[in-house]
Amino acid sequence: MGFTDELEPLHDEVVTGIVEHPMVAGIGDGTLAPEPFRRWVRQDYVYLVEYNRVFALGAAKAPDLGRMGRFAELLHETIHTEMDLHRSYAAEFGISEAELEATDPSPTTRGYTDFLVRVAALGTFGDLVAALLPCMWGFNETAERLAADGLPDEERYAEWIRTYTSEEFADLADWCRELLDEVAAGAPERTRERYRDLFHTSARYEYRFWDAAYRDEGWGV
Repeated sequence: MGFTDELEPLHDEVVTGIVEHPMVAGIGDGTLAPEPFRRWVRQDYVYLVEYNRVFALGAAKAPDLGRMGRFAELLHETIHTEMDLHRSYAAEFGISEAELEATDPSPTTRGYTDFLVRVAALGTFGDLVAALLPCMWGFNETAERLAADGLPDEERYAEWIRTYTSEEFADLADWCRELLDEVAAGAPERTRERYRDLFHTSARYEYRFWDAAYRDEGWGV
């Protein structure tokens, strides 16, 4: 049994909470009002900028050329393809590129991205992978569960589900799981426990990211 099999209960608990959250449930049945999702799209753009830094640090910390190349590919694809697609998708909700660029991170977005970049910069390569996995694995699993109930009539939400249930994205989630299994194999228990804590923190931030957009989270002052 791989290390990520041991993480399944934590993963399942968080993804169940995400799927049951009114924000995500509303995507699944097509009833979510557009404004919370517009907020999510804008915050996700901010997240992607910092996500690229994690990929860059992954390439720098990778222990071999194969993994270095994979992280470099992810960095290139995210900057030059995924962010273009995100801008096009945002336009479907009436969000301009200028609005995306001007988005201030919410407290949760700031906390999550600061956590990821700090772990990537100061931690080990394994720490980075453990903190990175919940985004890929969680999005794929969330979309799969929504798709199991059928796609919504609201095409923009159906497109989101199709994106994260695609073979390409599922393969990416599988790759990251396998990578964590590899780096955790043979690691001492204290290291595996640290990976578990980092994974759980990121997974919880995934839930809070949805919740923050739904609640229109702000700083208050």
